[in-house]
Amino acid sequence: MEVWFGAFLTPEAAGVDRLLRHVTLADRLGLDLIGVQDHPYQSAFLDTWTLLSAAAERTERVRLVPDVVNLPLRPPAVLARAAASLDLLSGGRVELGLGAGAFWDAIAGMGGRRLSPAESIEALAEAITVLRALWTPGDPVTFEGGHYRLDGARPGPFPTHPIGVWVGASKRRMLELTGRMGDGWLTSSFYSPPDAVARQVKVLDAAAGEAGRDPAAIHKVYNVSGSFSPLAGPGFLDGPPGLWAEQLTELVLTLGMSGFVLAPGLDADRDLRVFAEEVAPAVRRAVQDERRERPEPLVRPVTLTALDEASRPRAPKHDPGMLTPAQRAQGRHLVDVHDGYRQELRQVRDAVDQVAAGALDAAALRSLINRLSMRQNHWTLGAFCATFCRLVTVHHTIEDDSLFPALAGRDAALVPVIKRLEREHEIIAGLLTRLDEACVELIENPARLDRVRARVEKLGAVLSSHFAYEEEELVEPIGRLGIRV
Repeated sequence: MEVWFGAFLTPEAAGVDRLLRHVTLADRLGLDLIGVQDHPYQSAFLDTWTLLSAAAERTERVRLVPDVVNLPLRPPAVLARAAASLDLLSGGRVELGLGAGAFWDAIAGMGGRRLSPAESIEALAEAITVLRALWTPGDPVTFEGGHYRLDGARPGPFPTHPIGVWVGASKRRMLELTGRMGDGWLTSSFYSPPDAVARQVKVLDAAAGEAGRDPAAIHKVYNVSGSFSPLAGPGFLDGPPGLWAEQLTELVLTLGMSGFVLAPGLDADRDLRVFAEEVAPAVRRAVQDERRERPEPLVRPVTLTALDEASRPRAPKHDPGMLTPAQRAQGRHLVDVHDGYRQELRQVRDAVDQVAAGALDAAALRSLINRLSMRQNHWTLGAFCATFCRLVTVHHTIEDDSLFPALAGRDAALVPVIKRLEREHEIIAGLLTRLDEACVELIENPARLDRVRARVEKLGAVLSSHFAYEEEELVEPIGRLGIRV
C-alpha cells in the first residue's frame, strides 16, 4: 500500500486567510491529504464541510478528509449526500473520517443526543451501513436500527470513486469495529504515542482477521505533531528530518501504517515544506528499498514500544530487609554489571554527538581533509558501536545460559519472568543488529548519521526499560537464593 502524507489543519475562523494559504500550500507541495477536525459546537471554528468545499475549489490533487466527522451532530443520511456531492465536485478526492462522538456536554448543547459509550459505537456501526447503502445504486433503502432509520430513501448522488470510511478509534471496541467495517483507521499521536499504536494495531488486525478481512487492506493513518530541530530530542518526532523519516519508516514497516498527517507548529509554512520535501520522500525511498530487498511479508518484533511494559509478568516479592549484607551485595552485582553497560551506551551517544559536530564542520569548510577526517570519525563510531553490541550480546548470552536457568530451577515463581526476559533479549538482539547495520551504512554514506542516532536512542530506551525490569525482579532472588552473577 502506498504511503500518504498530509496536513492536519485547525479550522480557526480568526485565521481564515492563513488557513486557506496552508490549504493551497499543501496541494502545491504534493501532499496527499488535508485533514480538518470537525467540532460543530466550537464557535471559534469554521464549519468543516463548508471549509472542505472551499478547499476543493482551491486545490487540484490533494485528498480532502474530515478528521473526524462528529457523527452525533451530522445525520448519516445527510452526511452521505454531502460526502458524495463533494467527491463529485472535487473529482473524486474525498475520504470520510468518522468518529463516534466526544465532548457530550457540548454535543447536547447543540441539540444532539447524549449517548453512552456502547450506544455511540452501535450508532456508528449503523451509520456506516446507512452511508454505504446510499452510495450504492439500487432500489430505495429501508433500514430500521436502534439509532437511525431509512424508510424508502433513494440512493444517490453517487461519488466519483468509492469513498473510504476511515474510523477514528483508540479504544478496544472502536478498534474492533474498525477492523470489521472500516476502510481505514485514524489515530493521533496527541493521544496515542507509538507504543499505544502498536497495541491498537494488534486489536484492529485481529478483528479484521476474524471478520475474514485482510488487515493490510485497511489504511492506517496517523495524525502526528513534533519539532524539527538540528539535534535529536528525547521525544517522538523531535529532531532533524532524517530522524523523523527513520521513525515514520519504522511505523510503516513494523505496524503497517500507511499515512501520516502533520499538525504543523507555529511556523506552519516551514513545517509543511520540510515534511513534504524532506521527510516524505525519505520515508518513501526507505520503504521502497526495504520492500524491494524483502518482497515477502515483513515480520519484525515491534521495537517502538518500551517492550510492552504493561504485559510483563511479576513474581511474588519477598522482604529484602531479611537478606544479609552479603546476600544484598550478591544481588547488587547485577546492578553493577548493568551500570557498566549504561556507561558504555552513554559513550556511544557521546561518539554520535562528536561525529555530528565533525560532519557540520566538514560541510561548512568543504575541504577534502575535513571530509577525510569526518570519514575517520565514522570508522571510529562504527568500531565503537560494534564493540558495544558485542559486549551486550555476551552479557545476555551468559544470563540465558547460566543465571536464568539457575534462578528458574530454584524458584518456580520466577519462570514466567525468566521467559519474558529471554524474549526481550531476542528483541534487544534485533536492535543491536540494526544498530550495527546502520553503522556500516554510515561508513559508506555520512548522511546516514541520523539513522544511527535514532537507533542508538531506541536501543537506549529499550535497554533502560529492560534493565529496570530485570533488576526489580531478580536482584532480591539472586541474593536470597545464593546465585552467583
